[in-house]
Amino acid sequence: MSIAVGLEYRQMNSLDSGPSAPARNRNATIAGVCMVLAGFIAFMGITTAEVLYPEYSTRQDISDLGSTIPPNPIIHEPSATIFNTTMLVTGGLLLIGAFFSYRFVDGRSFPVALTLFGFGAFGVGVFPGNITPWHGLFALLTFFTGGITVVLSSQVVTGPFSVLCWLFGGISLLTLTSVFVYGLVIGAPHPLAFLGSGGIERWVAYPLIIWVLAFGGYLLASPIATGELSTE
Repeated sequence: MSIAVGLEYRQMNSLDSGPSAPARNRNATIAGVCMVLAGFIAFMGITTAEVLYPEYSTRQDISDLGSTIPPNPIIHEPSATIFNTTMLVTGGLLLIGAFFSYRFVDGRSFPVALTLFGFGAFGVGVFPGNITPWHGLFALLTFFTGGITVVLSSQVVTGPFSVLCWLFGGISLLTLTSVFVYGLVIGAPHPLAFLGSGGIERWVAYPLIIWVLAFGGYLLASPIATGELSTE
């Protein structure tokens, strides 16, 4: 059930004991603000860390900005601090957004997935690339639950944006899955190998960041957040 349709249903149901429309308006607004800030901080934080990292190439893993993996990890400052802080703040904002989404979105699958997405991003900031295996586990959690979150969001939005949620989530999950299929099952070079591991990773991560910004904007412009739908 979509956000707008769900609220309209509650308006017609005199026995509804859920949150009042003004409360749902506030929850949607706060969630939207958190999502927009999370997307902005993630994108600009990664970009800033890239610029300050000596001879950095986008063919490198995004997490190299925090630290490369053992046995000889390389850490460049201030890029490492900027990247790790970016992940901490982004993850925290996603968790707050998930909390307030839980208070107005019909169903629990989307808020739970968003919570795991935020938890994963926060964990990436806590455990840089030199801390194994935790960094890899949290990075995988972030990418996998992020893709699932984006796909599930198609159930709580309306119109063309629902299709875009499927598109962004599908691209991210398909790229992530293909890495394991080609690396572990087929044992052949990935079709996007010419982009480098960092280029492939960005096909997983950037659709998620774009969605975070878009979904936050959707919430802020929705009838719930603007107060166009009200029970009063």
